[in-house]
Amino acid sequence: MGEESLRRRKGEDSGKEDAQSSQSHEPQTMNLQKEAKLFPPPCSSVHTGICMIVGTIIGSGIFVSPKALLANVGAVGPCLTVWAACGVLATLGALCFAELGTMITKSGGEYPYLMEAFGPVPAFLFSWTSLLVTKPSSFAIICLSFAEYASAPFYPGCDPPQVVIKCLAAVAIVVITIVNSLSVKLGSYLQNFLTAAKMIIVTIIIVSGIVLLAQGKTENFKDSFKDSKFSLSSIALAFYNGLWAYDGWNQLNYITEELKNPYRNLPLSIIIGIPLVTVCYVLINISYFTVMTSTELLQSQAVAVTFGDRVLYPASWIVPLFVVFSTIGSANGTCFTAGRLVYVAGREGHMLEVLSYISVKHLTPAPAIIFYGAIAILYIIPGDIDTLINYFSFAVWTFYGLTVLALIVMRFTRKELRRPVRIPIIIPVIVTLVSILLVVAPIISEPELAYLYCVLFILSGLPVYLLFVHYKFKWPQKILNPITMHLQMLLEVVPAEEEIE
Repeated sequence: MGEESLRRRKGEDSGKEDAQSSQSHEPQTMNLQKEAKLFPPPCSSVHTGICMIVGTIIGSGIFVSPKALLANVGAVGPCLTVWAACGVLATLGALCFAELGTMITKSGGEYPYLMEAFGPVPAFLFSWTSLLVTKPSSFAIICLSFAEYASAPFYPGCDPPQVVIKCLAAVAIVVITIVNSLSVKLGSYLQNFLTAAKMIIVTIIIVSGIVLLAQGKTENFKDSFKDSKFSLSSIALAFYNGLWAYDGWNQLNYITEELKNPYRNLPLSIIIGIPLVTVCYVLINISYFTVMTSTELLQSQAVAVTFGDRVLYPASWIVPLFVVFSTIGSANGTCFTAGRLVYVAGREGHMLEVLSYISVKHLTPAPAIIFYGAIAILYIIPGDIDTLINYFSFAVWTFYGLTVLALIVMRFTRKELRRPVRIPIIIPVIVTLVSILLVVAPIISEPELAYLYCVLFILSGLPVYLLFVHYKFKWPQKILNPITMHLQMLLEVVPAEEEIE
């Protein structure tokens, strides 16, 4: 009796173990990890929407662009006006993207919006240009800016060697790529920390400027519009530099699939984040002009460092240290979001399929992020920051304008789509017209072959689309399969699956 009871109990225990084992080994859906929310810990969040926007926008731009922007407009008054106008334009653009992001809740930013409104050809051209030009060149510019500030203290009185700057930038790209490939949480915590660090230096500069203004340091603001330069080309190039500093206002749309409660968190993050950045940028530039004349600012090798030397000495070392934190934070946010664009393009069949694979251990689009980092390293070789900014802006505002135009088109062609956020139609009309002006003005006023090269490169995506997407040309499987198999084993990645509700 006791033996029979024991056997029965063992059988029950074995059945429970088998059930638990079966449950524990039940195949899990492989998809991107949903870890991004609006508020930081302890508010049960890992990657916050506001930190993504503020952390990505405030990076190298506010420490690199003031000099180039001032050089284009020539005086303090128009300089501050352009900074404020850029903030307004970024806010209007972000509102347009808020409607798009809550109407079409797919990761990839402009890519799915262009796909829905105009079809696969414009979407592919955007993907082609973004993957190979705008996104990696942006990453390269930010990391080159980081390298310049990080190496400057070790070469007092002279410029750091270009080899040192480029090697340091390459190291930064590799480290950030590895971090974002390993863990969404790790990249999120790093982003939150670096955002806090960069807000410290922003606060220091702003508070110092306010104190100096209160002490009567206002002489640099007298006749602030004297010697202004106004031309279609100069204003457009000034906007290019200012908007480079604001670039990132649309970054949250790249991770819509991973953003918890996007209908609430996406527009709320934008409404809070963009105006906050605008106010900070205007106040920072006012602070710069309290201690430097226009001529002195144009002659400065590093505007923020000159400000620190004059205001914070002997603690001026704080400025380059926190500028380094700021640029790294911007690069980290850019890498996180741009990797998702590569992932979506691979998933849609517009790039190699392996780029849409997901890490088994970390649930991150590791192949896409690594591909993005590798292309960015190639862009640090030429390393001409000012030229890269101008032509980056020319290309990116071409597609910003086209994407906002897509919003207008879908108001008439896709009326059935639910729009949790609906903005007045005048806003996308204004943004579209300004985008056209920004793209056309430099070509009309000061035509250069480089703009033509940029247009030709964008259009060169057409034969690639026809061959590999439209006609579905496939590489021989004898070549492709072994490469894909070895990459899967090396990176431990598998194809993404659809989520089971």
